[in-house]
Amino acid sequence: MRPLKLEPGRLPAGTSPWNPAALLSTWFGIGLIPFAAGTWGSLAALPFAWVVQTYAGAVGLLVIAAAIAAIGVWAASRLCARSSTRDPGFIVIDEVAGMFLTLVAAPRTWWAYALGFLIFRVADIIKPWPASWCDRQVHGGLGIMLDDLAAGLYACVATWLAVTYLPIADAVRSLDL
Repeated sequence: MRPLKLEPGRLPAGTSPWNPAALLSTWFGIGLIPFAAGTWGSLAALPFAWVVQTYAGAVGLLVIAAAIAAIGVWAASRLCARSSTRDPGFIVIDEVAGMFLTLVAAPRTWWAYALGFLIFRVADIIKPWPASWCDRQVHGGLGIMLDDLAAGLYACVATWLAVTYLPIADAVRSLDL
């Protein structure tokens, strides 16, 4: 059985960072940062999500999340086949798709995006069921993407609940930030 994680920042031997699968799965090199690659990948998704939500709304975020997920399955499958691990740490396109999904129900405000980011990172790290099941049982590019999409769905619901029902949300909204 192959180990679960590879040290972030290292592509498989002989893989160029300019290889299309490597470029996409590392989200244009963000996954090559040698520490906390998943956190950096999630952060890197935020400005892209902001632009998509500005011009295409929540539906646009959902469509782009699905497109990134499909591309991610292809790209992650290609790199995973060349790697000695099941879920290489340098692959962060799964975090990008999960972040887009998280933000579908969030208003386009800095505080909602920050809250969505924090909730997604917690869900991605804790991996509540079925994300944990996907992480353990589904392999290859599909497995890499599915656990983050499941975490993104949980984070989407939690973010919506927080920005809708928490008293602090009203206080922040009243500041018009």
